Amino acid sequence: MPLSHSRSLPSHRRRFPPTSHRHAAGSSSAVMSSESTAFHLRRNLGSALFFFAVSLSCLLVFRNASYSRFTSSYPLSRFQTVFPSASNDSFAVSNEHSLEIILNKAAMEDRTVILTTLNEAWATPNSVIDLFLESFRIGDRTRRLLNHLVIIALDQNAFIRCQVIHTYCYLLVSEGIDFHEEAYFMTPHYLRMMWRRIDFLRSVLEMGYNFVFTDADIMWLRDPFPRFHTDADFQIACDHFTGSFDDVQNRPNGGFNFVKSNNRSIEFYKFWYSSQETYPGYHDQDVLNFIKVDPFITDLGLKMRFLDTANFGGLCEPSRDLNKVCTMHANCCFGMDSKLHDLRIMLQDWKHYLTLPPSLKRLSIISWRVPQKCSLDSLKHQGSPEKSVQED
Repeated sequence: MPLSHSRSLPSHRRRFPPTSHRHAAGSSSAVMSSESTAFHLRRNLGSALFFFAVSLSCLLVFRNASYSRFTSSYPLSRFQTVFPSASNDSFAVSNEHSLEIILNKAAMEDRTVILTTLNEAWATPNSVIDLFLESFRIGDRTRRLLNHLVIIALDQNAFIRCQVIHTYCYLLVSEGIDFHEEAYFMTPHYLRMMWRRIDFLRSVLEMGYNFVFTDADIMWLRDPFPRFHTDADFQIACDHFTGSFDDVQNRPNGGFNFVKSNNRSIEFYKFWYSSQETYPGYHDQDVLNFIKVDPFITDLGLKMRFLDTANFGGLCEPSRDLNKVCTMHANCCFGMDSKLHDLRIMLQDWKHYLTLPPSLKRLSIISWRVPQKCSLDSLKHQGSPEKSVQED
């Protein structure tokens, strides 16, 4: 019994007048019984409260641990269904490491990284990003390149999904701009996204990193590095290739390029970005078509090269020989459903090609079954501006 309670007992041994001894004794006994009962009740209540507090603490610790494991292992769609707050501003999402640290970890020995951008529309399960990563896994000598890929998330949900499916993810925050929705071709939202990309890539060059930038709707089927020009500062894929790698009449596509970090490339990206003011309402790809013949490029000494569509094809101009193709782009395509449809067929065609014996592969009798839902006609039917007929 605690000391504090034992000291209160003498109060029960008060002296009563003799004339009321029997009555007093009975009353004293009743009082002691009542207080003893109250004491036991207080002790039991204290024990119960202590047990409840300990149990509640354990429950909270277990719940937090379970929540942490759940959010780190479940896909985005299931995560948002159970925890809708993941998609609003109250859910804190931030980079664990700086961009410099991430690039340094992902870089090849010559400080080259592979970059792609991702927003929520392309990040949902079974969407573009999953097909993109699958192409690396099944391509010819491309799986190892995933170790050098950094996914630049343009919104919080894309960042959350990236962390589930890939090693190197970076959340690019843009003040006052939300890039989570699908950016339809040539809308103001689309233009802001494209120009934000150019500005970001300039910053990567200034940090001293070479990069291969690739849209996520480009399938990586072979290692492209042996096909790059060794003397180029800036080389880019084409929607249409004239047959000459230095012909400025080639029509470049901004969705795939290899850029080396040097003073010439940095100044070129600054000039490219600032030229949006000269050509308002045009996207980065169209502006590049204007400035590629500008005297500033010649004065700068930038070595620009255009990549052959035989190796770097797309739905605008498919690579016909599967023995040569490195990448295939779902360009000239309007709408997510059409893009996903043709991308899946593209991967099916590639898987079928891989199963052929070498003798049949050399015959080059296998060709793409795409485009199907993707075509320039579909763009025109959607009312795309005449000044540009491609969608990146």
